[in-house]
Amino acid sequence: MSFNFDEVINRVGTNSSKWDTMEAKYGVSPKTGISMWVADMDFRALPAVQDALAKALNHGVHGYFGNDSEYRAALIAWVKRRHQWNVQADWIINAHGLGNAISLCIRSFSEPGDGVIVFSPVYHAFFRIIKATDRQIVESELVQRNGAYYMDLDALAAGLTGNEKIVILCSPHNPGGRVWSLDELYQLANFCEQHDLTLISDEVHNDLVYKGTKHHVLAKVVPSIRHRLVTLIATTKTFNLAGCMIGSMVASDDTMRSRLARVTDASAGKSFNRIGMLMCTAAWQHGDVWLDELMTYLNENKKIFDRGIAKIPGLNSMSIDATYLCWVDFTKTGMDHSEFTRRVEQDAQIAVNHGSSFGLGGENFLRFNIACRRDLVVEAVKRLQSSFADLQ
Repeated sequence: MSFNFDEVINRVGTNSSKWDTMEAKYGVSPKTGISMWVADMDFRALPAVQDALAKALNHGVHGYFGNDSEYRAALIAWVKRRHQWNVQADWIINAHGLGNAISLCIRSFSEPGDGVIVFSPVYHAFFRIIKATDRQIVESELVQRNGAYYMDLDALAAGLTGNEKIVILCSPHNPGGRVWSLDELYQLANFCEQHDLTLISDEVHNDLVYKGTKHHVLAKVVPSIRHRLVTLIATTKTFNLAGCMIGSMVASDDTMRSRLARVTDASAGKSFNRIGMLMCTAAWQHGDVWLDELMTYLNENKKIFDRGIAKIPGLNSMSIDATYLCWVDFTKTGMDHSEFTRRVEQDAQIAVNHGSSFGLGGENFLRFNIACRRDLVVEAVKRLQSSFADLQ
């Protein structure tokens, strides 16, 4: 490999949410513990990003960021190259991160009190943003078949009240790691047509897909849905640039885009994080080889983690098609949430995301982030096996 993903990088004391806040939140000391919760990676950014930062530092003037044409061109070239998706520059509306983008979409296409549908268990920030915008959360619980999640659109349809205005799709799915099939995307698009729902497709993990699986950009495979679709994309998960707080909304329909632009102008303005824009542009321009090597590395981490979990009776790690987030089911241990969580956090000294924060269906799960040095994955597996040794 050209890049060293085994490099030891101490993130403690760097204002890292993942490492510097885990003791206060979980009681796991960064001195003795392993941080496997927040969805960012412990890997150094690719050299082109570092070079872009160095150039900006040497210039020394860090005023308002203006012309984003190079950023747009880099985005367009990336999605064409990696996803065979043709995007036009004027389809892109930038946001201060995809959390901000989701809020902008909700406020553009619904009113306070309206229902926003999510397929739970799902990325926990969706719930916070929906509540903060004074909308109603409508959870459609995913069903498990053959160890994977599936949408139950029939059950969802049966429970609709007519107050629902928006569907947020997490594609690929976080935390279940599902890459939705073409047929599933067609069905969801038809569902939104039938029930007059705006569809927000959050595709932030769309590059983090393992070999043998193909991510389908919804806007590309179901273009007929363009009049009710916004696609969200960013470099942040792909290249470990979460701190950039830059993301983009892509809408090919003029009316959709006009509504989004009006709310965006009133909320966030047109000037963005200068450093973030430079970093994101460089990543899209030069990140292909780095990403390919990253996915090879993560795939081996995934295998090590899944094999280790499989040796613990009662634990099951859901097979993931994408992301670096492993979703572990503790149901068959017979333990309640407090007991299996205590063993993971206090005994094994591993900080993880609690499944209950992901909504319905997540109560007996914990989410583990394996985007870290391999030796930490190996050590985490050993600690878990020790903490649940009485089951073996």
